[in-house]
Amino acid sequence: MSGRVSVFSSICHRVGASFAQAAAVAAFLVSGLTVASAQTAPDFNPSRANAGTLGVISGGADGTYIRIAADLANVLDGEELRVLPMIGRGSLQNLRDIMFLRGVDIGIVQMDAREQLKAEKLQDSAVRRLRFITRLYNEEVHIIASRQITDIRQLNGQKVNIDKAGSGTNLTSRLIFEKLGIKPEVTTFDQASSYAKLKSGEIQAAVYVAGRPVRAIAEFQTDGRFHLLPIPFEGEIAESYFPARFANSDYPQLVDAAKPVETLAVGSLLAVFNWPENSDRYNRVKRFVDAFFTRFDEFLQPGRHPKWKEVNLAADVPGWERVKPAQDWLDRSVAARTSSPQVQSFEFFMNNRGINVSAQEREVLFREFLAWQGDRERALRKANRQD
Repeated sequence: MSGRVSVFSSICHRVGASFAQAAAVAAFLVSGLTVASAQTAPDFNPSRANAGTLGVISGGADGTYIRIAADLANVLDGEELRVLPMIGRGSLQNLRDIMFLRGVDIGIVQMDAREQLKAEKLQDSAVRRLRFITRLYNEEVHIIASRQITDIRQLNGQKVNIDKAGSGTNLTSRLIFEKLGIKPEVTTFDQASSYAKLKSGEIQAAVYVAGRPVRAIAEFQTDGRFHLLPIPFEGEIAESYFPARFANSDYPQLVDAAKPVETLAVGSLLAVFNWPENSDRYNRVKRFVDAFFTRFDEFLQPGRHPKWKEVNLAADVPGWERVKPAQDWLDRSVAARTSSPQVQSFEFFMNNRGINVSAQEREVLFREFLAWQGDRERALRKANRQD
């Protein structure tokens, strides 16, 4: 602008023009700027910017949920779709947010969370308002404790942090302790605060339910004083949870190299509000589902969270109904794959060798088969070009 003013002053001085003439020159220069700006700057369309935007409620800044939501945004964001990851307060609160909070369409929640809405008389509403897109991965139960504590039953009467009320960790911790008959003195600090209080001795253990590896736990400076506590897979526990294991490679400071830690895991899923069919929000969810399912292999690439490798898009979730766009996509995929040459080759290979595995394992093997086939075709094309 200072350049424009100096030019304007020079013109006035040189030609001895009147103030009116100078003003006309200035107006011409300003109009030139306006026209140039209009020619170079594209029009911004707020309606288009909002048309494909969805809010995804996840978890705390140090957990797995937020990293999964960030992967969704990094892979799927484009001109027709934008994913806005949000930091959430855990599975139970995420369910409430999906049902009632404006701007929240999708959320990551634990499979057992919806059952806890009974106490709030919201379960019937949840069945009407909530659907799921896909089952995700299993989340492991982490219990960090002093090395002097070697059995989970030693936590009876001890101060144990189970995260804030409404979080999935809080929910699952209470259920596990109840099923094992253990009655700790629970505290509800946030995760970051619990680690400081654990080191100071204010609490004796801290629980966190999240998909391994959790960055904050991997970076927890133990000074050799703490370890991950094993949880037995027994009794009523087996009805609701899955057996899991931590290795030294997951948490070098908390798991001994020669002694993996047996623990429990709970399934997670991608929940969504049950918007009326053909409504604006429904169409946004449909756009998300089509992009997510079609481009799912991109989530398996290096740099994405390793938990994506556990996802089976077609897996059912007991007690949940799949959202219609997701079910429609899966139905189309099954119909297309049944007649495809790749499926026929894969089925011939499996049947010829008498390989009998579960549906989930078969899905994983088929994806690996397609990846191998793609690598083979690329290698052949490369060899042909060199010839």
